[in-house]
Formats: sequence, structure tokens, C-alpha cells
Amino acid sequence: MTFVKEEEIIVVVSRKKLFENESLVFQGSTKDEGIVEAIMANLDMYYKSMRRGSTKEVDVPLSKNAELNFDFKQPIPYIVIRRGDQFFVTERLEGGGESRLHGKLAMGAGGHMNPLEKEYFSFEHILLKNTMRELDEELDIKGNFEMNIVGLINDDSNTVGQVHIGVLGVINLELSNEVTVRETEQLAGTWMTLEQLKEEDTYSRLENWGKIVVDMM
Repeated sequence: MTFVKEEEIIVVVSRKKLFENESLVFQGSTKDEGIVEAIMANLDMYYKSMRRGSTKEVDVPLSKNAELNFDFKQPIPYIVIRRGDQFFVTERLEGGGESRLHGKLAMGAGGHMNPLEKEYFSFEHILLKNTMRELDEELDIKGNFEMNIVGLINDDSNTVGQVHIGVLGVINLELSNEVTVRETEQLAGTWMTLEQLKEEDTYSRLENWGKIVVDMM
């Protein structure tokens, strides 16, 4: 069966409940333990499933089109891979499905989260399962590693960011660990230092979440 991304069922959460009527809203990134804990608790309590849809499906009801429904946020794992003083950076190629991100550089790996078959799992469990699946689909990471959640990313300055919230994680690798891209038609990968990432030509190509992470480091 051919995969149709518009028909994908993904995890979403009401923006109103997520940010408690905007009292918890922030722009950019936050490591504030109180805010992160409250938002993660709201994700666990209020997450639901919705058809992913597409920005091109303007005639589809918003209840079945998460990509145009600004009343909901789609939680996205954004996992930064660090090895020594270098970060693994990927470039979105034209073979990738999301045309809005072609040519952009990403600091993190990850993607949309799908609900699991059981009626209820904790959000943390769903996050871990989806993150490991995404990493395995996109990258081949040699050696053992652990992932630590360090914060959240929110960027309401554009239509992509308005329907997503990033769960920021970091994987610290040993210098002997190798990382390669599996989806070579969709992604290209390379290692860059923070200084290289801050250079104007490179920084300008970073997707907004990537710029937020670089500014935070």
C-alpha cells in the first residue's frame, strides 16, 4: 500500500489546553523546569489523534486537517546529535515530501508522532517509541546512546511553527560513534561546529527551529 502523508494519523493537542489559555506560551526555546514540566503534563493529559492533512487541502474540514488547524499543536521530537564540539546537521533535499523545507538545514532529527495501537499510553512512552522509530528511519547511529529531553521549542512566527511544538532532546555520542543518513534521497548529513553553524551563509539556511537551537547553545 502506498503511503499517503495526508492520510497519516498523528498526535495533536489543543493549543488552549497545552498552554493553559496562553499563560504558559513562550517563543523560541525554554529550559525552564516549571514550564517544561507543566506543558509535558498537559501533553500527557490532553493529547489526541487527528488526520495530518495538508496545506493544499483547503476544502477539507479543519477537524481532519491538522496542517491548517491552528487550534492544535503537533508535538515533534527534535533530537540534536552532538559529538565532541560538533553537531550532526541534515539538509532537506528535493526528494523529501515537505516542499516548505527543501534546501533548509536541520539541527535536529525527528518527525510527526503517530498514536500507538493500545487505547492509552503515556505521552512519554509514545514520544520515546516515535523518536526511536524516526531516528532509525532517517539515520544509522553506530554505538550505544541515550537521549535526554532538555527543553521545548515554540515558534509562532510562521505557518509551519504555528501548528507544531518541538520536544528538544540531545544525544551525546562518543568520538568513535559514526552517524550516516539512511534516506539519501531526502536527506544529506554532515558534522559542523557551533562556529560554522553561526556563519551567515550557513545560519541563513537553518530552519527556524535550527536557528533557535544554535542561539541557545
